[in-house]
Amino acid sequence: MAKSYDKAGVDLEAGYEVVRRIKSHVASTARKGSMGGIGSFGGMFDLSALGLKEPVLVSGTDGVGTKLKIAFELDKHDTIGIDAVAMCVNDVLAQGAEPLFFLDYVALGHNEPSKVEAIVSGVAEGCRQAGCALIGGETAEMPGMYAGGEYDIAGCTTGVVEKSRLIDGSKVKTGDVLLGIASSGVHSNGFSLVRKIVADASLNYSDTQPELDGRSLGEVLLTPTAIYVKPVLQVISELDVHGICHITGGGFYENIPRVLNPGQGVRIKEGSWQIPPVFRMLERLGGVPHDEMFNIFNMGIGMILVLDAADADAAVSILGRHGHKSSVIGEVLAGEGVTIDRA
Repeated sequence: MAKSYDKAGVDLEAGYEVVRRIKSHVASTARKGSMGGIGSFGGMFDLSALGLKEPVLVSGTDGVGTKLKIAFELDKHDTIGIDAVAMCVNDVLAQGAEPLFFLDYVALGHNEPSKVEAIVSGVAEGCRQAGCALIGGETAEMPGMYAGGEYDIAGCTTGVVEKSRLIDGSKVKTGDVLLGIASSGVHSNGFSLVRKIVADASLNYSDTQPELDGRSLGEVLLTPTAIYVKPVLQVISELDVHGICHITGGGFYENIPRVLNPGQGVRIKEGSWQIPPVFRMLERLGGVPHDEMFNIFNMGIGMILVLDAADADAAVSILGRHGHKSSVIGEVLAGEGVTIDRA
């Protein structure tokens, strides 16, 4: 069937095999409001099932960037989907929204069902961690667009929040504290620089590194982006959170001001959290100025909650019960700008 398309490099049978392989992964993400299954032209979700009075939908889309190049190098594809989900759900969480559903897009030069299944299994795992349903997606086989064995993955999510509970930074005030939640590593930003540093230093991703507690560099770099949805939603439900900042591309200097009001700035105390060894290693090998590291990487802080100082201990306790380390790393001050005091 479709022999002409096969001659052009598109294997329809492989596409059908992918659908068969991923059905169980998709089904494992079902949640309240989910409708139907994969195979329809559009994914569906029943918003009325949530019983919200004034629902505000919050959507986000993102990809994984050149972190994919390391997955190709190591031929490891079962966690990269977690990164795709994390980058999207953590963004909508920053508005106080609960992610409801996710759709993925995988594009590759040649359809390899086992590889696509590994990728989607990671997407499903990310969705389970975030509590959102994987309701659809697309696998596009595009011969000539990608080098052998390479692909791209992106996704989008939609979350919901009661209008009265929307977090937009308007409540942030001078004297509020910044509660930093530990990252799981480099997450999914800054990898173009990471790869340049590794190449310039003639390092092998498969080699173990003493600085990284004997783990291989590739293992550390491919650690999936942390998903903060469930613990942060609990903090929001119990405490008055004034602002939430997802530390992604641009690091501290570009992301923190996005939740501040005019005339507000922050002072952060380095040493109030543990900077993972991988960042020290990258800084040393790449000769990157220390201050510039905070403008590129998350430096061990994946998300920041801005809240009243009196609520900090309670928030740390809630996050800790979910297995997330956190600490007060700074405060909101009068006067614009991000100041980081070195340890």
